[in-house]
Amino acid sequence: MKKLFLIIIFCSAIIVDTNGQEPEKLKNWSVDGYVKYLQNVWLPNGDDTWLINNNFNNRLNFRWYPSNSFSAYVGMRNYFVYGQFVQLAYPYYAQIMDYDNGFFDMTWVLADNHSYVLATNIDRANIKYSKGNFEAIAGRQRINWGTAFVWNPNDIFNVYSYFDFDYEERPGSDAIKVEYYTGMASSAQLVSSIDSANKLTLAGMYKFMTQGYDIQFLGGVMPDDIVIGCGWAGQVIEGGFRGEVSYFHPKNRFSDTTGLFEFVLDADYTFKNSLYIHASFLFNSNGTTGKAGGYNFLEFRNLSVKQLSLAKYSLFGQVSYPISPLVNGSLATMFNPSDKSSFVGPSVDISLKENLDLFFIGQLFFGEPETEFGDYGYMWYMRLKWSF
Repeated sequence: MKKLFLIIIFCSAIIVDTNGQEPEKLKNWSVDGYVKYLQNVWLPNGDDTWLINNNFNNRLNFRWYPSNSFSAYVGMRNYFVYGQFVQLAYPYYAQIMDYDNGFFDMTWVLADNHSYVLATNIDRANIKYSKGNFEAIAGRQRINWGTAFVWNPNDIFNVYSYFDFDYEERPGSDAIKVEYYTGMASSAQLVSSIDSANKLTLAGMYKFMTQGYDIQFLGGVMPDDIVIGCGWAGQVIEGGFRGEVSYFHPKNRFSDTTGLFEFVLDADYTFKNSLYIHASFLFNSNGTTGKAGGYNFLEFRNLSVKQLSLAKYSLFGQVSYPISPLVNGSLATMFNPSDKSSFVGPSVDISLKENLDLFFIGQLFFGEPETEFGDYGYMWYMRLKWSF
């Protein structure tokens, strides 16, 4: 509790101090972030009981630019969760929130009991050096190798879940990344990352542009697998067209054919009236064509890039439309064609004023028991967010 109190006081002092300084004196550092309140109502499948949870989330981003070549970035989240999720749905909620997959444990539960958890997490802490065509970043950072919008087989360092809509920044990795720009739209990257189990992931990627397409090839060694892959992003008939392919082969069974193949196609298009449509397809060679239940994809802390879905085939679709300049409506859906289970996600995003937004979203799951989406019921969220 004392740690969080000192952090908040320190950050508040910085924010207050910036209001009284001349802009030219602040050119080498910045502070920004947001405060959010998220309320969640869960109706478990087959149960009339409503479970209500509340989450206060504060994010702080600190950036420092001591010279033209060096910069530092620290980003942290402080969150206070209380309600029936903690009390009834997840008896070990504090242990879940205390999980940190990085080599450095920078997640702390400051206080908890049977109905609330107070925690803080540093998900960005890195130093960047850039000179000419060379760039290096060391520390906790986001290694963004994905090109698609829903599933990312190329995101081998820090995979994320589409259902974790409230974590816009997405997870980071404890890594060292070096990149050399070989041209205006081409570069070579080498990344080394260590996780909480002291397991190494070492991979390289080369990306370039040709015929209006960004192309990338990657390869490397993961804790248990050798991985190769490629991805692309471009346009077809004025619409976006992206894709990712990755192949994972066990290191200890290199001579056999037990590898796993994942493939994603992703496309979107915006009409002249601002109607937006988006579709995606995922193939997982190790997935099942039977009932794909048994995996809690709502547990975001320990995801695997090799298990983006337990199903062999997955479909995604989305439409959104700006109802007014300040209101945007969207409807997303995910479908497992094998076990016939589905997800439907309606949402409305309302801009109340500058830096203040109200967001409503539903996560509705349908299907028979033990199917991919059949055991979760309905979840409704309301979020109020103030950015500074």
